Amino acid sequence: MRACEEPAINWVFICIVGYILLQLLVCVVVMNRMTSEQDYLLAGRRLELPMVAMSIFATWFGAEACIGAAGIIYHEGLSGSRADPFGYALCIFILGYFFARKLWCRGLTTLADFYRQRYGSQVEKLGVLLMVPTSVFWAAAQILAFGHVLSSISTMPLELAIGFAATIVMTYTALGGLLADAVSDIIQGSVLVIGLMVIFVIVLLNLPDAATLGSVLTPERLSFRASGESWLGVINSWSIPFIGSLFSAELITRLLASRSEQVARRGALAGGSIYIVVGLMPAAIGLIGPALVPGLEDGEQLLPELAEALLPTTLYVVFIGALLSAILSTVDSALLNAGAQVSHNILLPMIGVTGEKQKVLYARIAVVFFGMIAWLLARSAESVYSLVEESSAFGSAGVFTCCLMGLSQHRGGPRTATASMLAGIISYGVLAYVVVYDYAYLMSLVCALSTFTTLMWFDQPTPDEHANPTPA
Repeated sequence: MRACEEPAINWVFICIVGYILLQLLVCVVVMNRMTSEQDYLLAGRRLELPMVAMSIFATWFGAEACIGAAGIIYHEGLSGSRADPFGYALCIFILGYFFARKLWCRGLTTLADFYRQRYGSQVEKLGVLLMVPTSVFWAAAQILAFGHVLSSISTMPLELAIGFAATIVMTYTALGGLLADAVSDIIQGSVLVIGLMVIFVIVLLNLPDAATLGSVLTPERLSFRASGESWLGVINSWSIPFIGSLFSAELITRLLASRSEQVARRGALAGGSIYIVVGLMPAAIGLIGPALVPGLEDGEQLLPELAEALLPTTLYVVFIGALLSAILSTVDSALLNAGAQVSHNILLPMIGVTGEKQKVLYARIAVVFFGMIAWLLARSAESVYSLVEESSAFGSAGVFTCCLMGLSQHRGGPRTATASMLAGIISYGVLAYVVVYDYAYLMSLVCALSTFTTLMWFDQPTPDEHANPTPA
């Protein structure tokens, strides 16, 4: 860890702090342009295609796609990381191709608005209660990764670094809203691509001999199915990133903020394309990692270890900037989504707030509140990747079912949706944490789908089911 180059370490840290301050400056500048809740939560629905595509890529390409994916592939091969970049990229493509236009045309502010339109206000609130933990788990993963990065380039203990990281991301998110997020995503996405390209090219230039590479590029490590794993286990593993994240509120927010339905659809397809191309770089490094840095106990340290060993100080700063870009561009989206759904769909209707400034204030307070919860989760988490996987699985079976069925057909009302959501979360909780069943998520999905398809024949939809307003 560059311990013998203390001045260089300090210079790296100063550069990274300067980069963080630049992001905060963007938030301060943009916040003066926010005059309404729509500006804060959806950037006034003015995002053009390049910004939508880069924002989708940068938002979804978080710490787990860099540090987490490379680390788990280092230990387990491709079977350990079906999510990144493969499962999540497929998820973005499907969302853009089949659902982007339908969701945009409904004039939603949050994904929970869809549940109110389609199933009524009680299902809207239940949907928020199921979706918010997903965002908070995801934010915690980014804060944990942020702490690891800060700790590696300074003398801060990990716990202090995690606390500092949480303070930065709460401030960053609360100030800027989605417009600052989208503007920053252009900067962060570009730095991310450049940084990963730098480390990828340097690694290619320092590959070991063919015999050493052959020893790690075995058929077992190149297979998406682990040795002895059942096909049911494979399906379960793929279903978590794909189905569990298909109707992710963070992704859908970018679609809702687009200037038009065409921009929403094309932006998702373009963002997914960038994601798969860039995501293959850390995946490839993780695959050959044991030949480059053998004997790592913590695979999530692979990329930082390689960067320190192979990159000169200037390029090392670029690489660290790339990691922080992946983190910042993701964590603000997760916290903003959690705050938006609680403030817009629960708090504001409950207390009757109508002023736009007050709406923005409540959203910011909610963002800070969930940022503190994410910090507590990050302190107790074992790894970045485990947090992200949990965020994709928790409660998403019912969310997926009600979104899919609600967008594709007209049967089923509030009781059907409520029962489906509860069936999904209860079955997952029992199977994952009580029984400890290997295929808990897949079975929770079966429970949610079977509940919906059974009850929808006996439950009338809400009167405003076909509401399909055009966004202002």
